[in-house]
Amino acid sequence: MDPGVPRPTPQPPRSAATVLGKYRLTRLLGRGSFAKVYQGESLIDNSSVAVKIIDKAKTDAVMEPRIVREVDAMRRLQHHPNIIKIYEVMATKSKIYFIVEFAVGGELFSKILRRGRLTEPVARRYFQQLVSALCFCHQNGVAHRDLKPQNLLLDKDGNLKVSDFGLSALPEQLKNGLLHTACGTPAYTAPEILCRHSYDGSKADAWSCGLILYVLLAGFLPFDDSNIPAMCKKISRRDYQFPEWISKPARYVIYRLLDPNPNTRMSLESLFQNSWFKKQLKPQLEESLFESGPYAKSYHHKSELLSSGVNAFDIISMSSGLDLRGLFETTPDNRKEKRFTSKGSVEKVEEKVKEIGGGLGFKIEKGKNGAIGLGKGKVVLVVEVFEIVPELVLVAVKVVDGGIEFEEVHWGDWKAGLQEIVVSWHKEAL
Repeated sequence: MDPGVPRPTPQPPRSAATVLGKYRLTRLLGRGSFAKVYQGESLIDNSSVAVKIIDKAKTDAVMEPRIVREVDAMRRLQHHPNIIKIYEVMATKSKIYFIVEFAVGGELFSKILRRGRLTEPVARRYFQQLVSALCFCHQNGVAHRDLKPQNLLLDKDGNLKVSDFGLSALPEQLKNGLLHTACGTPAYTAPEILCRHSYDGSKADAWSCGLILYVLLAGFLPFDDSNIPAMCKKISRRDYQFPEWISKPARYVIYRLLDPNPNTRMSLESLFQNSWFKKQLKPQLEESLFESGPYAKSYHHKSELLSSGVNAFDIISMSSGLDLRGLFETTPDNRKEKRFTSKGSVEKVEEKVKEIGGGLGFKIEKGKNGAIGLGKGKVVLVVEVFEIVPELVLVAVKVVDGGIEFEEVHWGDWKAGLQEIVVSWHKEAL
């Protein structure tokens, strides 16, 4: 289910709208076998978001890692302008909520259905944005593996947004540097995947980009056969025709991307040296390839965290609203730990915690590894503050002893005292 797909439904009266955390759900956009997607509105700044609601009862052991992987991939790719952003993930006993960027223009596929083939300048602009986004994905260790026009959305300015990372592959899935899981939509899937060979995820994405460029320019698929073995034979022979209106430079790009041999297939990075591709290319789309670019900067910051012993899962779980550990827990014990993000330095947040604890009559001690120990009667707390990025920290209030008493007697006062420094709670009661 792709977030941001507009399927008009009557909008309920504002007074009847469902409120979810700091968002108001306004209208249903679409539904699938295990999820619904709504348009939502921020109660803080009235900005639009898409809210994907997954019913846990309809997921299974196969879907669960896919959902976690989707969040993981999107979190790694937050800083590219042509990739759908994820803002928050929340979970209750029965539902998982993805709060993501709202692409008001809907699917690129719908635009092709309405208008037929696109002009070469328009197709090239979308293709440039797609390739830049995919190069950024690959530099951050993510292969998309399900590229197709249905998963390419458009924002209000007509810019392309890559979405639906549910079938994406992360570095930890590699074996001997290659991927081995067959997935994707057959008509857009690389031949090495269809033939169930091990494969390079970036080269497989390059094949899909070649298919997409052909569809944008031609208005139909080069290979379209429900019989996969027959389609593989067509692919191996490069058995397709170019419509006469596609220019020779564009044909060259498509031909090199639709090379059935992944070892000689054109890489997406090399497109930035191609004269047809570079025509009217916006400089910022090329910056994702270089260390000096703004997108590369965020990647290197994460690399520093990884080298310091913090793994990718820890980075995600420490980020605002993105705690994956509880997504599929059905009976979380919220008396054991409260977590929130806060702006400011570690030192200032620690001072505030001590001030609140002292005011509530807790005895305060400095624990090991910089943690703050607090005790009152049977209740023992440990508060840890971690810097995520400059001026944004994660605070974990862990209940070591006296959980029931803390929840029933003390938590209300603590929450009221902390509220002025909280940016986002890791939703303990939705």
